[in-house]
Amino acid sequence: MSYIIGVVLFALGICVSVALHEAGHMVTAKAFGMKVRRYFVGFGPTVFSWRRGETEYGLKWIPLGGFCDIAGMTALDEVTPDEAPRAMWRFKTWKRTVVMSAGSITHFILGFVVLYLMAVTMGLPNLAGPTTTEPVLASTSCARSATTKEQAQDPTCPPGAARPAQAAGLRAGDKIVAIGGKPIATWDEMLATVQATSGPTEFDVQRGDQRLSLVVDVPKVQRWSSSGVKEVGMIGASPQLPAATTQYGPVAAVGATFSFTGTMFSETAQRLVEFPERIPAVVTAIFGGERDPNTPVSVVGASRIGGEAVERGIWVLFFFLLASLNFFIGVFNLLPLLPLDGGHIAVVWYERVRDWIRARRGKVAGGPVDYTRLSGITMVLVLIGGAVTLLTVTADIVNPIRLQ
Repeated sequence: MSYIIGVVLFALGICVSVALHEAGHMVTAKAFGMKVRRYFVGFGPTVFSWRRGETEYGLKWIPLGGFCDIAGMTALDEVTPDEAPRAMWRFKTWKRTVVMSAGSITHFILGFVVLYLMAVTMGLPNLAGPTTTEPVLASTSCARSATTKEQAQDPTCPPGAARPAQAAGLRAGDKIVAIGGKPIATWDEMLATVQATSGPTEFDVQRGDQRLSLVVDVPKVQRWSSSGVKEVGMIGASPQLPAATTQYGPVAAVGATFSFTGTMFSETAQRLVEFPERIPAVVTAIFGGERDPNTPVSVVGASRIGGEAVERGIWVLFFFLLASLNFFIGVFNLLPLLPLDGGHIAVVWYERVRDWIRARRGKVAGGPVDYTRLSGITMVLVLIGGAVTLLTVTADIVNPIRLQ
């Protein structure tokens, strides 16, 4: 049941995001005096609608998006005589740019708000993943041989297994300062030093305000690694990993959220660049291949992951995915490709630059771009977008990405 609730909540979050995207277009268009004919949430048959002023508002049966109908978005749009003076294409370039980019800006604001609320409540996740910077023990265990990958990944200690760290008096929270007189700064240094050691060895330990010297009898064991089985020293200890999230106060969270948002924008841009080369892996997954967790997902796939996150109680992941999706949609929508908003913005600025050049040459303005000449390119891009959507939805149904 919690899984279904998670899926529904995530899908609802996406629907609200898209509805607010269109609301961003509507609010800015009205603010500049453009005529907004209709604002609807969803597609398909109308459930209900009402008119307030000159705009019809309503809800449609299929809650997958929405639309904002602004009179005269392009010069090809039909407008009535009373709408003509307020047609969108007649307004200044910067005003049209603001209106068309308002949808993406709304996504960015939503993503930022979600991240800020996470920062002051559950904390922001560590995008770099768990890393160890100091040789601090989280726990002690046993030192045992493991000659296969499966054995190495199994944390179970067999009965009677030696526990060198515990036997020497090492505890959780102890910081290893030196081993055999050699200073230790990181867990990796400690691991390498222990693996090259055997027999009674002096460990200098910082325990709170105390500085201790403990002798650990380091045994040699057979351990599997990607390069083969090797005989190494082992004391049976696990590192203390940094917290998965970092929580902030209301003021500090503002700067932390801005910094985190910048990182997410960078990663979003990188994913967009890698997007085309990951499509073949989606096709492979559809026909039974292993699903690469880095392949693109559709709204269906994102909702399923959101459902799994709720099922496991990982709300940090749920809201992080929701914020990530908002950033991705916002950036993607600004790509200079029709029929995306970014494509319309590109056309608007092409007209502006073209007319500026013509004015320098003593010529009159060239007039609005003829969108019929771009219809072929637009149709190709629509077909490609539809095909990619179909592939990702299919992969998310037959071979979805799952939480490990």
